[in-house]
Amino acid sequence: MIENITQTRPTRAVLVGLNTGISSSDFDRSMDELKELVKAIDIETALTVTQSLPSPDRSTYIGSGKVEEIAASLDMFDIDLVVVGGVLSPMQARNLEKALDTEVIDRTGLILQIFARRAKTREACLQVEFAQLQYMLPRLAHMRTSLSRQGGGSGRLSNKGSGEKQLELDRRRIEHRMAELRRDLEGIKKERDTQRAEECARDFPRLHLSVTPTRANQQY
Repeated sequence: MIENITQTRPTRAVLVGLNTGISSSDFDRSMDELKELVKAIDIETALTVTQSLPSPDRSTYIGSGKVEEIAASLDMFDIDLVVVGGVLSPMQARNLEKALDTEVIDRTGLILQIFARRAKTREACLQVEFAQLQYMLPRLAHMRTSLSRQGGGSGRLSNKGSGEKQLELDRRRIEHRMAELRRDLEGIKKERDTQRAEECARDFPRLHLSVTPTRANQQY
């Protein structure tokens, strides 16, 4: 998860964009939107790096050359976080984080962070937490900062991983929590359905049927 590195300055990020063939104006608009997204959770954009490729690099999303360029800029610009404007596969995220020794999140992870901050109701909070865990589960191998770090520390990765045993424990803990959240959400839905049914029953007008004599037995 994203953490403020100190209490005296915001987290500083490098924004990474990959243009796979869209127009320059659409790509610029997408990067502007990414900058606004990070601003929404108080992250400062320290640097923007872009790359053009026919398709995302299977291993690192942006290619090894750009990875080296970003790595060289981390200390120079005092960067704590890498934010990728596209959607990373678990393998891409893992490889980037390993190469850069820095937390890496993609657009989906960023949007989930924004939802988490803005969720107000209990149901909304549970839904966001479930979505975050669902997003996190296949990415456990590279999410050392969110699951293994015990708070504090620097913005750069200081924990090199807790091994397969710890990853399995993390996986079980996430799956258990997701099951709890699913039950809670189902309970909230049942409560809402029950309340709605009671309100409909209370508001439904009572029909007063009046019986009028028929003309069948009338004598002529």
